[in-house]
Amino acid sequence: MTSGRILVVEDNPRNLKLVRDVLQFSGYEVVEASTGEDSVRLADETLPDLILMDLQLPGIDGVEALRRIRARHGECHLPSVPVVAVTAFAMDQDRQRVYSSGFDGYVEKPINVRGLLQQVSDLLRRKES
Repeated sequence: MTSGRILVVEDNPRNLKLVRDVLQFSGYEVVEASTGEDSVRLADETLPDLILMDLQLPGIDGVEALRRIRARHGECHLPSVPVVAVTAFAMDQDRQRVYSSGFDGYVEKPINVRGLLQQVSDLLRRKES
């Protein structure tokens, strides 16, 4: 039994492997996408409980992918799905831009595994209540 389905959108194979392995070890089902376009399609097909979205992606970036996911799924549950930005940008203005773009959370690279799992757990718990 899993704790939830998480769509991980990451184009770097090492980062994807790290996040996937940590989440699967913690009992989550993981769906993977490596482009913003794939994330929009897979969000529709798999109906994740949470999305971890890299901001710098080939094709459309994470901000545009989020915008399309929210716009495309206005009639179903996806607008309420928590989406966490995963980025190497660590300045205060970067964090503000992420939240003003509609993201529900923010994880800096290099990824702190405990921090990632805590944020995922907190957002999923908040979504359930």
